[in-house]
Amino acid sequence: MSGTGFDSIHNYYERLVFDEVLRMASLRSKSIDPRLLADIACVALNRLPARYIRHDVDYSFYLTAEERDDQNRRIADAVAQSFAYVTSGLARAVTPA
Repeated sequence: MSGTGFDSIHNYYERLVFDEVLRMASLRSKSIDPRLLADIACVALNRLPARYIRHDVDYSFYLTAEERDDQNRRIADAVAQSFAYVTSGLARAVTPA
């Protein structure tokens, strides 16, 4: 498989979601276990459509300002929902039945 270029394929949203997870984590008043950030990112990525590309510039170059704003809003919404989902699961896990 050497030389096929498969290693350059990735989901365009990955880096954007990782950055948004870190940004939102830094804004939280209560700290969150850093090990949960990957779980939050996975949940957020599963809420977004897959956009597999080879080069980020190939996809982002063709986005209009409106599409970019919509994309950023969808990412922020998905990450916020994922924080709520993961952290609510933790609250249920430690609350006695």
